[in-house]
Amino acid sequence: MEKDLYFVAVKVFLLDSKESFLITKDRFGEWDIPGGRLREQDFQVSLESVLERKIREELGEEVKYRLGKPVVFMRHERDEILSSGSCEKRRIFAVGYIAQYLEGKISLGKNHEKYEWVDVKTFDAKSKFTGGWLEGVREFQASYEKFVRDYD
Repeated sequence: MEKDLYFVAVKVFLLDSKESFLITKDRFGEWDIPGGRLREQDFQVSLESVLERKIREELGEEVKYRLGKPVVFMRHERDEILSSGSCEKRRIFAVGYIAQYLEGKISLGKNHEKYEWVDVKTFDAKSKFTGGWLEGVREFQASYEKFVRDYD
């Protein structure tokens, strides 16, 4: 049996004070959770430091948050267009952290065009997400009360 190849990502379920969390829409039209894949130079760097970099890149330098612990693990598969123009399947294993948004203006980076705060309890995840991201968001919503209790 051959081993599978996965990219590794860190994501954050960033909560505001109104029981909403942040989702972003990338320039390819896909909805996402803030965060992203590790780069080669991230191998010796803590996942929390990678997440800090990704938040700065995607949401701007002004965003302040209090990071909690990992709460959801996700496996997602998507098609990606390569620089050559060809399309390849990519499998991503992601660690989803919980975090509390504290302050700061959100300034989307070059790879995102839109963001929304969505209500944890009433958001229809299927309206924006597919695959592993959908399952991860649903898991987060289903266990939200426990995650917040454990977070505080």
